[in-house]
Amino acid sequence: MSPAPAPRPVARLFNTPLECGLRLLFVLDAAEGRACDLQRLIAYDYLLVHSGDVEEGPHSLHPAVPFRGGEMLVKRDVLRAGLDQMFSRELLEKHLNSAGISYCRGELTKAFLDLLSNDYAQALRCRAHWVIERFGALEDADLASFMESNIGQWGAEFDRLSALNELEL
Repeated sequence: MSPAPAPRPVARLFNTPLECGLRLLFVLDAAEGRACDLQRLIAYDYLLVHSGDVEEGPHSLHPAVPFRGGEMLVKRDVLRAGLDQMFSRELLEKHLNSAGISYCRGELTKAFLDLLSNDYAQALRCRAHWVIERFGALEDADLASFMESNIGQWGAEFDRLSALNELEL
């Protein structure tokens, strides 16, 4: 009798380092050379895929899931890995300064992104420009304050819906 085969790892469809890195390339390109630190990019990534959570924002790219605001707390390592992948392919630049590491588009960023023309890439491009237009001028503290004041609400609508389902009328 042969041993049972080892279970195959389940492939992650969303939020792999590669996908996160690609999304952030769109944001860095829209930022037109302005450097962003990792914390700002974490906020931008959330706003990019869940743009519908912001009043008057475009429709969200990813589905609304319960407690999605918690994504910001767990994606730091995945986003950093994605940025490192893009850096290793010379698709973005890293800069070290007194505040730490910041990222900005590189010489190849725009040329690479211009090769991506499917509907998802077009939607990313549009939302990346919206993110930068809406939040790019905010100081770090103001962006952090906006995210902190809203994060508990994002995804909480599922609690309200489940509570309504349990009501006996």
